[in-house]
Amino acid sequence: MLEDVRAAVVAIRRVTDFVPKVALTLGSGLGNFADHIRVETEISYRDIPGFPISTAPGHDGRFIFGYLGEVPVVCMKGRVHLYEGYPVEKVVMPVRTMHALGAQILFLTNAAGGIKESYHAGTLALVTDHISDFVPNPLIGPNDNEEGVRFPDMTNVYDKELQKVIQKAAKDNGIGLDTGVYVQLSGPSFETPAEIRMIRAIGGDIAGMSTVVEAITARHCGMRVCCVSLISNLAAGISPHPLSSEEVSAAGEAAEPVFTKLVTASIEAMKEIA
Repeated sequence: MLEDVRAAVVAIRRVTDFVPKVALTLGSGLGNFADHIRVETEISYRDIPGFPISTAPGHDGRFIFGYLGEVPVVCMKGRVHLYEGYPVEKVVMPVRTMHALGAQILFLTNAAGGIKESYHAGTLALVTDHISDFVPNPLIGPNDNEEGVRFPDMTNVYDKELQKVIQKAAKDNGIGLDTGVYVQLSGPSFETPAEIRMIRAIGGDIAGMSTVVEAITARHCGMRVCCVSLISNLAAGISPHPLSSEEVSAAGEAAEPVFTKLVTASIEAMKEIA
């Protein structure tokens, strides 16, 4: 996989020498976020050899290089998921590639199901921890010590300083921001009510189909990680009606202005972070 990452970097460097500080992965609810970036270069995943292609609805499939305020960013407009049929090493290849391009911070976003009682459709939740037991660990296999240690510590996956930056940005902009523990499931089927009861019992607040394997990979690489989830729907057994991808998309569109404001303000404030 590291050979594939190096090949991807070579292909990207033929197009741009842009060095990002923050890598941003856009989930549902931020599909038009790239419109707020002062764009330098765009590269389709299809133009990068060996790179996984996004097939999920609303995931465009390209890197956008540019600036938010004074902060250089690489924006991943469209991620890939385990449910698309990719092995986990391909799912996290974009994270390793953005790190290899120079990114020091990984800002993850997603749309997910809400379990916590304080949530409603449209809630923004700062992820403070995660549970990864239901998906393959992306570090299984031979370890490259240049990338990271064999047994990386996961005590503080989600950087405390970055959490404070996001919380301050929310407060300064009058944006409500809850917190929660994210649990990644493989998808593509939504969870059953019994599965949601199990997730609640083990300490999960948010159920989704992405994010955790990316966060683990980023920490292995030495990146600082933060994440905000858009609660696009209440989870099965909590929601009074059947779940659908259309509901997720509609909630994303409704929350996009506030979600965009929070992410933009947070990243602009990260220019002071070493």
